Amino acid sequence: MYFDGTGVCLLAKRLEDGKFCWPAITDGVVRLSAAQLQALLEGLNWRRVHDARETRVPVAAS
Repeated sequence: MYFDGTGVCLLAKRLEDGKFCWPAITDGVVRLSAAQLQALLEGLNWRRVHDARETRVPVAAS
């Protein structure tokens, strides 16, 4: 449950494999990025979601 500034949101997900892996609770709050929350709700491993890797621009051949 969280407050988005306009109202309280409550999310629910049914367990299918008997366990639900949540992130650690710090100061009574679970913190997830939007991508991690989406992965969690889709049943994916939210811990594998990370920021996009920075790619180097290829150097032109001389």
